[in-house]
Amino acid sequence: MSDDRGNAPEDLWTTIDALWTWLEADQPVGGREGLLLRMLKLSEEVGEVAEAVIGATGQNPRKGVTHTWDDVEAELCDVVITALVALRTLTPEAREVFGRHLDRVAGRSLTPGP
Repeated sequence: MSDDRGNAPEDLWTTIDALWTWLEADQPVGGREGLLLRMLKLSEEVGEVAEAVIGATGQNPRKGVTHTWDDVEAELCDVVITALVALRTLTPEAREVFGRHLDRVAGRSLTPGP
């Protein structure tokens, strides 16, 4: 897991694989439907980010400030974890798929323009 300073684990994908294995062992719905439900979980987590941002900024006058920016950070982390587990659910080669995609995004985004 993470070290005492809260840094990411040395091997993120080992943890993602462990979480995927844990979820697969206790998955009440399997097959294609289970895969789709795992993808929908990502939308739920993104909604929790929105809820935390609204709560941190007090944008709901009926509720006021209900969250902190630490809550927003935690919800964003949940989105990332959920997305990586969803990718692992889709393919056992999630690490390689993500690595190649990250390289493509970095290449087109971080390469100096004309």
